[in-house]
Amino acid sequence: LNDIKTWCADQGLEGYRADQIFAWQKKGLIDFEEMSDISKDTRLLLAQGFEPIPLKVSKEIASTQDGTKKYVLGLNDGNIVEAVLMRYRYGYSVCISTQVGCRMRCTFCASSALSFERNLSVGEMLAQVALINRINQGKVKRVTIMGIGEPFDNYSNLVEFLRRLNDPKGLNISLRRVTLSTCGIIDKMIKFVNECLYITLSISLHAPNQEIREELMPIAEKYQFSDLIEAGEYYRRESKRRITYEYALLAGINDQEKHALELATALRGRNCHVNIIPANEVPGFQFRPSSETTIQRFMQVLEHHGINVTRRRELGTDIAAACGQLRRSHEDA
Repeated sequence: LNDIKTWCADQGLEGYRADQIFAWQKKGLIDFEEMSDISKDTRLLLAQGFEPIPLKVSKEIASTQDGTKKYVLGLNDGNIVEAVLMRYRYGYSVCISTQVGCRMRCTFCASSALSFERNLSVGEMLAQVALINRINQGKVKRVTIMGIGEPFDNYSNLVEFLRRLNDPKGLNISLRRVTLSTCGIIDKMIKFVNECLYITLSISLHAPNQEIREELMPIAEKYQFSDLIEAGEYYRRESKRRITYEYALLAGINDQEKHALELATALRGRNCHVNIIPANEVPGFQFRPSSETTIQRFMQVLEHHGINVTRRRELGTDIAAACGQLRRSHEDA
């Protein structure tokens, strides 16, 4: 809003025009001609200096199984990202991307196969929420930051995005309705505590120990397993929000009873939650999903040792919109 106020002042426009323009942005403005309460001359000025929205829907793909929708979004520089709309009993949630590509190179994630191009801007992240909310008649109630990219690798833009997302004059989405997934950049996690933006934090753990985590996630070579657990505990204490540890089960890699026991030992006594994710098939990747029997036994071991555990409801698997499946779709064509 401050940027818009500055622009309006530079153009000699009345101060209230900034509020009008900002209100249209919140609605997911697609064309300046939609701005019925703003003069034609002002609309022309806007069109000469700005794009109404920094992305557009290149393709919308709907699941025939559960109503999930995947949006392939074209950015103004020709790059592509993806966002996903998911339907839950409490309403709709949109999963957004934070980067074009990803630097983290997790071995089981489709996004890791993408070359990293750049960070998304604050406007590009906000536009994903605003545009998809508009397309779906204002039904979006929650935001998950789990799309393409590592959010904490785009730290400054992420923080400003969250502030604007939560702003009563902006999209006005409560921070308690925002979930962020990180592979565990510990120094950024600690720094984030000081921002006092207490969203729900999900840590992509995916292993019961340092050795296996290094095999699956190159980021683990820099950050120790035990330090990551302690960083999660620090965030929980400061934010008063329970930490979720995401754990994708990969057949023969991290899904045995001994792994469940080791994980339970690492998390014992901590107020946390483990979200079990049955691995999704990704073409060109070597990993296989665990059997149903193995999944159930893994969860039983955790429960027996007092760990709160649930199984993620997988949405959008038939349109490659589930966990670990997002990628720049046009590259597969």
